[in-house]
Amino acid sequence: MRYLIGLLLLLLIALGAVYVAAGRGGPPSITIAKPEKWVGASTPLEIAVGAPGGQFKSITVVFDQNGKQTTLYSMENGQPSGEGIKMDGPDKLVISRTIGKETVPGLQSGAARITVTAARSALRGIRTLQSSASHDVQVRLERPQVSIVSSKHYINLGGSEMVVYRTTPADVVSGVLVGDIEYPGYPAAGASTIDGVKFDDPTLRIAFFALRYDQDLKTPIRLFARDEAGNTARGDFDYTTFPKPFKKSKIPLDDKFLDRVVPAILAGTTEIKPEGDNLAKFLAINSELRRKNAAKIASFAKESSPEILWQGVVFHPFGNNAVESAFADQRTYLYNGKEVDQQVHLGFDLASFTNVKLVAANRGKVVYADELGIYGNCVIIDHGMGVQSLYGHLSSIAVKAGQMVEKEQEIGKSGMTGLAGGDHLHFTMLVNGNMVNPVEWWDAHWIQDRILRKLKP
Repeated sequence: MRYLIGLLLLLLIALGAVYVAAGRGGPPSITIAKPEKWVGASTPLEIAVGAPGGQFKSITVVFDQNGKQTTLYSMENGQPSGEGIKMDGPDKLVISRTIGKETVPGLQSGAARITVTAARSALRGIRTLQSSASHDVQVRLERPQVSIVSSKHYINLGGSEMVVYRTTPADVVSGVLVGDIEYPGYPAAGASTIDGVKFDDPTLRIAFFALRYDQDLKTPIRLFARDEAGNTARGDFDYTTFPKPFKKSKIPLDDKFLDRVVPAILAGTTEIKPEGDNLAKFLAINSELRRKNAAKIASFAKESSPEILWQGVVFHPFGNNAVESAFADQRTYLYNGKEVDQQVHLGFDLASFTNVKLVAANRGKVVYADELGIYGNCVIIDHGMGVQSLYGHLSSIAVKAGQMVEKEQEIGKSGMTGLAGGDHLHFTMLVNGNMVNPVEWWDAHWIQDRILRKLKP
């Protein structure tokens, strides 16, 4: 009897060990990747469920709102299959569906919950391991609204414009879409520093936008608005575009210039490591590094203040400087008389005397003050609502990032750092990171007509 009892205990222990071992893999893992928070008229649903070997006994996805449950996916005792079902590796199943009025009858704006339940068999079906996960979401079905308020919009190729518009609700992302380039709008209250104007309407927005030098005059321009649920709206407005002729020039290169600029620029950057002689390295600087510098410059648009920081009728015109190169000058580079490269110069090269004092074009906050590739020692000033100014090739910098500067305050001295053939200032204006013709911002009539007129009641 003791022997039989002992055998029985050993058998029970063995069975228990097998049962425990069968569950070591744990129940299925569940990740609800999409949506994160919002559900709109048509919102992607993405769920990942994991189990050893991708073997599942059952999977159910349920959408619950106001006590009504809608099954979005269900699988019982079979291999997962169908549209939007795929394996991501040997152990993970990805379920893709759409949440909307077609898949969830009676869907309403308000709170809802997504619940996923999954189970797998272990020990040839002797044990079932089950897990469940829930995710709360907010449904928003009402499309945002957007409409123009300002009138008479004129924009030059390579130039800037501004609109005043209205959008609801207040938390939507909105602005101007020029082709596929977005220009964000800002609460109009941020323009209260201009000319004593005060905006009390929280639905009013202001957006500065540009028609880039390389875009077609027929590029569509319209207002846009979208909420976090993916609901979108657009608004058309009247505008007129004008062509702008750009100069073409030839830039001869010689070994003396290459020997001076190439090693200096490469010593100050880790973004590219070109090989070859100085001409090959110059071509990499003039193309690859130029693109990387442009991307970095554009990134500072995200730091723009929601308030207009600049003051006065116009930006400092740098009138005492000789124009060595104009905006969007299409340059052809020659070496030993042979064409080796082509680039577009997006700024004004302004020269007067060597090592002269340079001033801020207008009031703003310094967002960059350091070496920047082809621009050498460079300063970028944010003037608010996506408008910024850039100063390149400085011999020295007199300001720091984060510092507020006033109009015509000294920011450094002119020089020939970076890709500069001689002592001069490279100056350009930026609208949401896109370089635009600064001549307009030097024109009191343009400022009055394009901006101040639209801000008056």
